[in-house]
Amino acid sequence: MAVTDEAIEKIKDMIVRGELAPGSRLPPEKDLAERLGLSRSSMREAVKALEVIRVLDVRRGDGTYVTSLEPKLLLEAISFVVDLHDDDSLLEIFAVRRVLESHATGLAAQQADEDDVATLDAEISGVAPDTDIESLVEHDVRFHSAIARLAGNDYLASLLDSLTSQTVRARVWRGLTQEGAVERTLAEHRAILDAIADHDMELATSIAQVHIAGIERWLRQARDRA
Repeated sequence: MAVTDEAIEKIKDMIVRGELAPGSRLPPEKDLAERLGLSRSSMREAVKALEVIRVLDVRRGDGTYVTSLEPKLLLEAISFVVDLHDDDSLLEIFAVRRVLESHATGLAAQQADEDDVATLDAEISGVAPDTDIESLVEHDVRFHSAIARLAGNDYLASLLDSLTSQTVRARVWRGLTQEGAVERTLAEHRAILDAIADHDMELATSIAQVHIAGIERWLRQARDRA
């Protein structure tokens, strides 16, 4: 194991054991390096690496702190990687999304109350059939994120947000709207909402699968035409 990797593992172990809690400040670099039996340079590199993945927050002139370690924060790096992928990789990403989001939609159907249904209904109703791409993408982000949150699992919701970032959605929707699919997509959103409102877990799961599978088909066709 490289020295820097060893330093990362030792800091992670301190966090896992609760010695360093979310929001707590790390000991000074010199003290921590001596305590863990590592060089200051390897400790410095480890801190930089953990800062990149949002485990640590380096505050110039103040010190280094453990972040909140909230799921959304820790999964931010996934969005960056996803945004760089080509259409072949996007197909794999959407396949993963289909599995996770259909499950989340089913859970939402179990747990949504009248206020949740009313919020989702207002979200769909606020989108016109001739909406522009930017507005449609924003709607899609809000709609699916709200459903994922209703599933009651912060890690699942954050992972779904990361897998289908706004950049990825924009790339997909540009193609879909060129084929006049806005109305169909909004209708599918409405069907998902109706199943959630009826607390029909099986139907909500099935419609979500079909909805995302349709996007996968378009991506595959677009790739084959290229």
